[in-house]
Amino acid sequence: MALTQWTRSMEWLAAASEDPRACKEEWQNGSTGVTLLAAGRFWDVLVVPEELGLRVAELLEELPLLNPGPCLLDTRRRHVGFLLPPEPYAVWIGTGLRLLGRGTWIAAPAPHCRWGALRWIVPPDGTGTLTMPEVLEVALQRCASELSRLQGLPGGDGSHVSAGRRLTGDQSPAVAPRRRPTRRADRPVVPARSD
Repeated sequence: MALTQWTRSMEWLAAASEDPRACKEEWQNGSTGVTLLAAGRFWDVLVVPEELGLRVAELLEELPLLNPGPCLLDTRRRHVGFLLPPEPYAVWIGTGLRLLGRGTWIAAPAPHCRWGALRWIVPPDGTGTLTMPEVLEVALQRCASELSRLQGLPGGDGSHVSAGRRLTGDQSPAVAPRRRPTRRADRPVVPARSD
């Protein structure tokens, strides 16, 4: 990563911190090189089980004419986080999926960190590029079906994904992922209370 791009990436990512200056100092000279960043303002994070997330990240990087958004691997917790545009009224459905939005935090290493237990699979580029939710949804469905098929489980043909049926427990090691916006044109939007 060139110095200019690294600096731009660091500035962009640190903006999500309560103290961007301290955040950058930790990344450059700190003992852990990891800081907490607030989700929900500049981006949300969709957390996906590791095996599925790695397959999805690989697929997104192979797509022509698509610049994938930042993607973070946490090998200790065995999950992958995809940075998406904030969507306060979206719901992601699937086994093992969690959407981190406003009021949540993530641990993040410096943007150039591509090694260790917590590292970027796709580092932020500093331009604000994020993963498009529609593209991520299709990639999750495709990879979940592939994993189910490889493991000989029901729904390996993708039928559980297109029907939107949520499988749990031993039936599905991957996910039957899909995104469902909760906002409807015929209903007023009432924001959730945060106590």
